[in-house]
Amino acid sequence: MKQVLFAASEATPFIKTGGLGDVAGSLPHALNQTKEVEVAVVLPLYRDIGTEWRKKLEPIRTVPVRLGWRYHEARLLTYVHQGIRFYFIENDFYFGREGIYGYLDDGERFVFYNKAIEQALPYFFKKPDIIHAHDWQTSLLLALLKTADRPLPVRSVLTIHNLQFQGKMHHDAFDQLIERPLKHFDGFEWDGMINLLKAGLFHADQITTVSPSYAEEIKTSYYGEGLHPVLNDRAYDLTGILNGIDTESYNPSNDKALPVPYQNEREGKLANKTHIQELLGLPVNKDLPLYLVISRLTDQKGFHLLTRIAGEFLQNDVQLVVLGTGEEVFESAFQGLADAYSENMAVRLAFDETLARKLYAGADFFIMPSKFEPCGLAQLIALQYKTAPIVRETGGLRDTIQPYNEYEGSGNGFSFNHFNAHELLHVLLYSLEVYNDPERFNTLYTNLTGEAFSWQASANAYASLYLHALAQDQPSLHEVRKGRNA
Repeated sequence: MKQVLFAASEATPFIKTGGLGDVAGSLPHALNQTKEVEVAVVLPLYRDIGTEWRKKLEPIRTVPVRLGWRYHEARLLTYVHQGIRFYFIENDFYFGREGIYGYLDDGERFVFYNKAIEQALPYFFKKPDIIHAHDWQTSLLLALLKTADRPLPVRSVLTIHNLQFQGKMHHDAFDQLIERPLKHFDGFEWDGMINLLKAGLFHADQITTVSPSYAEEIKTSYYGEGLHPVLNDRAYDLTGILNGIDTESYNPSNDKALPVPYQNEREGKLANKTHIQELLGLPVNKDLPLYLVISRLTDQKGFHLLTRIAGEFLQNDVQLVVLGTGEEVFESAFQGLADAYSENMAVRLAFDETLARKLYAGADFFIMPSKFEPCGLAQLIALQYKTAPIVRETGGLRDTIQPYNEYEGSGNGFSFNHFNAHELLHVLLYSLEVYNDPERFNTLYTNLTGEAFSWQASANAYASLYLHALAQDQPSLHEVRKGRNA
């Protein structure tokens, strides 16, 4: 059995801010079930990882980490949770802070983290055959291992969860923090800066991203966030593997958060709608369609489209609920709409997992008009709860949501193509028309299922990718190209 080390900046159940945490926490379990690989995970030991976890951690040893003229200590600890071995890198100077991202020295913090993993690898209980890094926060590790004086005989995979975030630093960081010979500089630099994600893209043996469509999109200038030339150069090594979800956790038949568990029957779902209407102070009417937003309220998620046309849409017999936090402009806009349309809109500016599950169960439609979406998990969760997603055709949304076709009786949601507010309004009005036609809506409702999006399908694809990489005796295509250009 081959050993795989996940290097990540977050993972459930210890620490999570978004989809990366779900992937790094859930995918290892599914990978281990393939019987092809055994996965361990390494994380920073943030202050926000609570004492209930910390008291379970077993110390291994402390290693010195050099950053220029300074030395910092990295304490390596471990704990086995539900069959997965987790390692933790502890350093209070870098990780003993509230939250995990958003500091001015984030680049330096994660350079330290990557160098700490490199120094601690000899003390991990099992030597990895594959190191699988996730996003910019750990992509540097792959570059460090490839440019070391004595490179380790391991294969490497880098997964891009969101290309927008790249870990850009002043070019002085190459000498002052990364400390590799000057001949390697080009592999770390991009557009006049040190770019940690680019360093991983340049040095990884294989690159994946979290949906097939996003893998194609990021090779274009519109979606490539300035790195599309690098990604086109690595196109032969780039694969899109769709994320999954925990279909046992997100299961309305045994979800303890729900007042009325249900499976496929609409009666149970309507009972959950009534509960939500009562809970949020909306008029109780099970016949009104309930539209839902659960999200970070950011520009990426396309909410300026929704705020632009929501007032017009809310003049119909509909209800809209928004749950989330984010940019102040969207928080204010949604709160203002709720004040103006208090009879059919409610807003909760918070992150509340229990309420989110109740909302998924009670809603009829889930709105996700993203400007770009590498994969998206929320639309998959909505399908599990028999809630029809309404999405823009981009990235993983395109790969998972097929628009309803009333002539063929096919499709599991609604979609629109152009990033345009009135296209969104048009599809919202069409979904309302379908809802008000029992025959068409019953057909759509029957099609709503998320069972095809379990983690096992993703795990099988990753296991195949690992074994393919390990079976290659010859250098990767990227290594060949580097040799030709030397």
